[in-house]
Amino acid sequence: MSMSRKILWVDDEIEMLNPHVRYLTERGYEVETATNGDDAVAMVQQCRYDLVLLDQMMSGRDGLSTLAAIRKSRAELRVVMITKSEDESLLDRALAKEVEDYLVKPVSPLQVLSACRRILESERIQMGQAAQDYARHHRDVSELRSKVGDWRIWARIWETLVEWDLRMEALPDADLELTHADLKRECNLEFGRFVEERYPLWMRDIDPPPMSVDVVRRYVVPHMKRGVPTYLIVVDGMRLDQWMAVEPHLRSIFELQKDLYYSILPTATPYARNAIFSGLFPLEIAARYPQFWEPVDSDDQGSRNRYERQLLEKQIERLGLRGKRLRYHKFFSSDESPGAANSAVAARDASLVALVFNFVDILTHGRSQSEILREIAPDEKAFRTLTRNWFEHSMLRQVLDTLSRRKCVVVLTADHGSVLGRRASLVYGDRQTSTSLRYKYGRNLGCQSKEAVHVGKPQLYKLPAGDGCLDYIIAKEDYYFVYPTRYRQFKRQYAGGFQHGGMSMEEMIVPVYTAVGGGGT
Repeated sequence: MSMSRKILWVDDEIEMLNPHVRYLTERGYEVETATNGDDAVAMVQQCRYDLVLLDQMMSGRDGLSTLAAIRKSRAELRVVMITKSEDESLLDRALAKEVEDYLVKPVSPLQVLSACRRILESERIQMGQAAQDYARHHRDVSELRSKVGDWRIWARIWETLVEWDLRMEALPDADLELTHADLKRECNLEFGRFVEERYPLWMRDIDPPPMSVDVVRRYVVPHMKRGVPTYLIVVDGMRLDQWMAVEPHLRSIFELQKDLYYSILPTATPYARNAIFSGLFPLEIAARYPQFWEPVDSDDQGSRNRYERQLLEKQIERLGLRGKRLRYHKFFSSDESPGAANSAVAARDASLVALVFNFVDILTHGRSQSEILREIAPDEKAFRTLTRNWFEHSMLRQVLDTLSRRKCVVVLTADHGSVLGRRASLVYGDRQTSTSLRYKYGRNLGCQSKEAVHVGKPQLYKLPAGDGCLDYIIAKEDYYFVYPTRYRQFKRQYAGGFQHGGMSMEEMIVPVYTAVGGGGT
C-alpha cells in the first residue's frame, strides 16, 4: 500500500474484535476504535478518517443515528454498516443513507479486509490492473499492425483504441493516457499510408471495405424487402467514440448489432452523405444525375446536399424497390420542429423513413469558432461528454425511445467523423481553391507529401474534376491546411479544432448500428 489508510471501527463489543483489528493493522491500515456512537461522532469531528466500520446494534446511540450525526459533519466519509440483523427494512434504511457496504455478523477478518480494500484501494487496484491490461492491448495492437494489408484489421484496431478511450475516462492516469495518445498517433500515421496505397484499388473493386455507398444497399434494403418498416437515421459528423459513449442507452432499449464501414474521401458532408443516400461515388452522381450535383467548383458546397431525398429515391428504385413510399426529414438543432419528428416517427404508411440530424456537425463547427465551446470541450474526452449530454436531452433520443417500442428496424449511422487538428500543414493554391481545412480542390495545388495526399487524377478516387483541370489534396493524421500568407495567425486560429474531410481513423471508420425495437421483427 503506497500510503496508510485510517479506519475508525465503532462497536460496543470492540474487545472481541481485537483479532480483526490486528489483521487489518498487519496489512497496512491504521485502525482506531470507539465503543459507542457519541465517542465516534466526536472522533470523526476531530480526526480525518478514510472509512468507518459501524456496528448497528449498540447501547445508547445506535448505528443509524450515529451515521446520521457523522453525515452532518463529514458527508463524504465512507461507512460500512455491520449488524447482527438481516432485517430488510434496516438494510433499506442504511442504504438510503448511502453506506458503502453492509456486512452481517459474524464477520471474518477476511470479509472485513475485502470490504476495506474494495472501498479504499479499488482505484489503485483497478489502475494496476488497467496498466497490465493496457500492456497486453499495446502488444495486441502491435501484432495487428504487422498485418496492415487488411482493412478489417484497421477497423478492429480503431475500435479497440476507442474502447480504451472510454475506459480511461473512469480511470484517469496521465502516464497511461500519454502512452495511449502516442499509440493512436503511430496508428494514424500507418493508417494514412495504408489508405493512400489502397484507396485507388478499392475504387477498382479490389477487396474494398463496406463504404458509404454500401450503407443503404447492405443495411437498409434487406429489411425493406422483408416488408419491415425501416428507419434510416444519419447523424452528421458523429464519431465512433461519441456513438460508443451513448451505446449503453441504445442497448438498454434495442436489440443492437454494430458494424463498421469506411467513409469515402473526402470525409465531408457534400461527398460522404450524398454517397450514402445515392449509393454512388461523387463522380458517378455528377455523371448520372447532374441535376442533383452542383458544379465541383461551386462556392456553395452546402447546396450539394439539398437533393438527398431525390438521390435516395433513385437508389431505392435501382435496388428493385420502385413504388415503395419514402419519407425524408432533416433537423438542424435539438429543439427544431419537434412536431415534424413526431410526424416522421408516426409515418406508418412509409416503407422507409430517413432522418438526418445535423446537430453534432454544427456543434463541431461551432466549437472551432467559439471560445466558450472550446473551453467547455477542450479535448476529445470533454467533447464526448458534451455529445453525451446533448444526446440525453435531444430530439434524437426521444425519437429512438419511441421507435424502440415499435415493430420496426432502425439503422443508425454517421456520414463521417472528425479529428482534432493539432498540426498545421503548408498548402499552395490560387484564389479559386476551396476553403476547407482538411481537404481542398482547385488548380495548381501544392502540399507537403508526408502530411497530405495529392490527388492529381481525381477519377482514381471517383471524384469529379470539373473541366478536367481540378485536383484535390487530402490531409493525413491530424494536419490542417494553412497558406503561407498569414501562416502564424491561421495556425493559431485553427489549432485544437475538430475538423473533417481528411484521411484519419477518426474520420473514416464509422459505425452503423442495426437496432430492433421491443415490437420485434
